[in-house]
Amino acid sequence: MDGSSLDPSTLCLFDVDGTLTAPRQVVTPDMAQFLQKLRTRVQVGVVGGSDVKKIKEQLGEDIIQNYNYVFAENGLVAYKNGQLLGVQSIQNHMGEELLQSFINFCLNYMANIKLPKKRGTFVEFRNGLLNICPVGRSCTQEERREFCEMDQKEKIREKFIAVLQEEFKGKGLSFSIGGQISFDVIPDGWDKRYCLELIEKTHSSVHFFGDNTKPGGNDHEIYSDPRTIGHEVSCPEETHRLCEQLFFS
Repeated sequence: MDGSSLDPSTLCLFDVDGTLTAPRQVVTPDMAQFLQKLRTRVQVGVVGGSDVKKIKEQLGEDIIQNYNYVFAENGLVAYKNGQLLGVQSIQNHMGEELLQSFINFCLNYMANIKLPKKRGTFVEFRNGLLNICPVGRSCTQEERREFCEMDQKEKIREKFIAVLQEEFKGKGLSFSIGGQISFDVIPDGWDKRYCLELIEKTHSSVHFFGDNTKPGGNDHEIYSDPRTIGHEVSCPEETHRLCEQLFFS
């Protein structure tokens, strides 16, 4: 892309963890500055599974003003140019009976997993999804790393999801692994592609950047969707390099 003018028909959409920041870490000043530079060429948005509060912790309190789009919880809580576009609710969609039997099953299952450490917040309830965390979201960075290593060897999350898929077959639920310690449970179709419905008429070209793009990862569906140009990255530095090549060379 040459020239220096803004192309409003092109949108760069970024996953957060592992793409713009190290997992659950704060964005570096260098990356924050680069994203604002990128906004002089294209529209810029972020799409994360986390809620707005967590995304603000990583990308800054003024994120809603600093980006063209902020899609929290896969776009179920959506902002455009600083204004709230809409909010969806998982409890209305699933109904209390299914929701409660699902949560009870997860808590029972996790009670029987033996881990090096267990902390607090094993089920986090968000507007558009449930986040299930066998080690507990209040774990320290060190405990997070310890679980992550064990999970890579023993596939704790993968096995858990396989059991849930069998137990709740036909209930309209999808599962995706993202980050290091948890997985998301969403109604079918409420993955990161959900945000595309809010933008597809406005942008003729949508570039998506994510690190969890393999099947089962929480970036896979949007990365492989025909409405996006998918870019797989392994770290924020690679995201930076790739955007420099695409939009500034």
